[in-house]
Amino acid sequence: MKQRLVRFWSLAALIAAALGTGSEAKAAPVLGASVVGLAPTSGYGTWTATNEFRISWNLIPVGGGLPPDHLAYRFRDSAGQPVGPEYRVTELSLRELTAGIPRPPGSEPVPAGAYGFELWLESGLVAGARSSTTLYFDDTRPPPPGLDAPEEWLREGSTAELRIGRPEGPLPPSGIAGYAVELDHGSGGGPCGDRGRCTPQDVDLSGESGGTISVGPLTEQVNVARVSTVSGTGMASTREGEAELKVDGTPPLVAIEQVPGGWSGGAVPLTARAVDTLSGMSGGGPAGPLTAIAIDGAIATVAAGDSASAVVHGEGVHEIAAYARDAVGNFSAGGGDSSPPTLAQVRIDESVPRVSFTAYRDPAEPERIAAAVSDPLSGPDPERGSIALRPAGSPQPFEAIATKVAPGTMTAVWDSDSYPPGRYEFRAIGYDQAGNRAATLLRDDGAPLVLENPLKTPTALALGFGGRQLVWHRCRRSGDERRCRRQVIEDFERRPGSRLVPSGRGVPVGGRLTGAGGLPLANLPVQVTETFDAGGAPAARQTTALTGADGVFFVHLPPGPSRRIEVAFAGNRVLTRSGGRALRLGVRAAVKLRSSSAAADIGGAPVVFSGAVGHQDAAIPTTGLPVELQFRLPGMAWSEFRTVQTGADGRFRYAYEFSDDDSRGVRFQFRAHLAAQPGWPFEPGTSRPIAVTGR
Repeated sequence: MKQRLVRFWSLAALIAAALGTGSEAKAAPVLGASVVGLAPTSGYGTWTATNEFRISWNLIPVGGGLPPDHLAYRFRDSAGQPVGPEYRVTELSLRELTAGIPRPPGSEPVPAGAYGFELWLESGLVAGARSSTTLYFDDTRPPPPGLDAPEEWLREGSTAELRIGRPEGPLPPSGIAGYAVELDHGSGGGPCGDRGRCTPQDVDLSGESGGTISVGPLTEQVNVARVSTVSGTGMASTREGEAELKVDGTPPLVAIEQVPGGWSGGAVPLTARAVDTLSGMSGGGPAGPLTAIAIDGAIATVAAGDSASAVVHGEGVHEIAAYARDAVGNFSAGGGDSSPPTLAQVRIDESVPRVSFTAYRDPAEPERIAAAVSDPLSGPDPERGSIALRPAGSPQPFEAIATKVAPGTMTAVWDSDSYPPGRYEFRAIGYDQAGNRAATLLRDDGAPLVLENPLKTPTALALGFGGRQLVWHRCRRSGDERRCRRQVIEDFERRPGSRLVPSGRGVPVGGRLTGAGGLPLANLPVQVTETFDAGGAPAARQTTALTGADGVFFVHLPPGPSRRIEVAFAGNRVLTRSGGRALRLGVRAAVKLRSSSAAADIGGAPVVFSGAVGHQDAAIPTTGLPVELQFRLPGMAWSEFRTVQTGADGRFRYAYEFSDDDSRGVRFQFRAHLAAQPGWPFEPGTSRPIAVTGR
């Protein structure tokens, strides 16, 4: 409890003091103390945004006055009208109190403005002199400021000039203390520490009229300038003025276009092209965007904008450098700093390669043609080149042959067996890696490459029927007599070129492979090919045989249809290929016939003739084959009496009645004959005769 500074006097004393003693009237009573030095603690005339005022004062004694028993105070508006009730405090020891302006009826906010504050002492019904001061209250937020910021792109590290203008609209009673500015890099914060309230330290530009202020340094990220108007009580504006500052700290990307992947055979045009996704590469002026390209360290070709072009000339390896500057002055590497620029390399070779045939020719590979390709700069192309030939001295175009290309060499194997004898000249075309082409007809010793065909040792191949010897019977018929002369033939070429054999019989063939001068060629493969007549199955058959020490070979051909027989030697690196004559092997059709009886009753039951046509390795048509049934009397010619059709299985059947009495006691011969048929791979064939006697 604070110590009371006054004591309570008795009521009689108070009345006596007020009325005096005796019959003489006294003057109005006064209090024994007076209020002096009343003022807000913060100082007279200071505006505050908080409705909480600390007010201080002092008391001085007044001689002969009544002792006060309490303090009283109240508020008045700017018109002097009371605001709220009177307040009383019995603690006379107080020299300071905290008070707020009363809220108007209806719980409305306290209006901003200047308010009067009165404080006095009282003793009972006696009030002392009133002391007064003024309180300045303003919690009004000012309007936002006018803000003008650069719209163009800015370079990283630079500053931006902001033009701040006086806010439009009514100002708060406390006026404008200035403007608070914040450069926001993405945090979203305002210019004042306590949102909505600013301190004097937050004010960056003092005064109401505004002005120009610099912000920065700027970075390539979110750059938002936020500006608040600050009232005389430190209240921030209702909203902030905002301006986004576009900052480019990234240099442009530069690429060199049209750079060949390898060597070039002539001048190469190049273009350096720059791309900048922020401030861009458009604009003008001496500090605007540019692109530059330099060749071999020479003075660069510089062009305004996003591209610059140059042409690279001359043989050799050229170093290309390029750089660029964007719209805000950021240089790519190599432009404005020590880091390397965009680099490329161009290689040019304008000279043709040297091409020549190899003079040395390997006797073991007479068909191998080789050429050498050299180039001192770009080097020979390991993938392109050709070797061709034509008859020597002819105007015919050169005919390319299959060529294998390797680094520095080209080789081709000439299939000389496919060309007629004669002289042939050769041409080689080589390339370097720049695409330059050179052609030559010459060997490395300066002589033209002309070769005489055949290059390889010629071979000859003989083919004939039979084994090492062919026993041949030459027969002649004279009337009913047949005379034969036996003949032994050793030379394969003198043997007959065709044979006719019964069906189902294998046939031996043989031959001899010889080289130059008729020398035998041993242990070499020859291919015997049988091509069967139409209707044969399979259509062809091949058999390989090796020659013996004397060059002779033998093949036993299995049974089958009629055919063409050929033999071939494929040749090798030193021997030409060759083939023998073609042989014709005819195979008679296999026809069988039998009868149901060897005797026939005249006028009786018929005799049934049945038979079949053999069809091994051949297919009978589904419509069958026509077979002639023939008969004869002894000593007479054969005559046809019926043609029957076989089934698809080759079988046939026919019943014949003997009805002529002249046939009684006569012995008839019967046979079946199959003539040559289209699509049937056999020669005409006849069955063995059978006899039937009439009775």
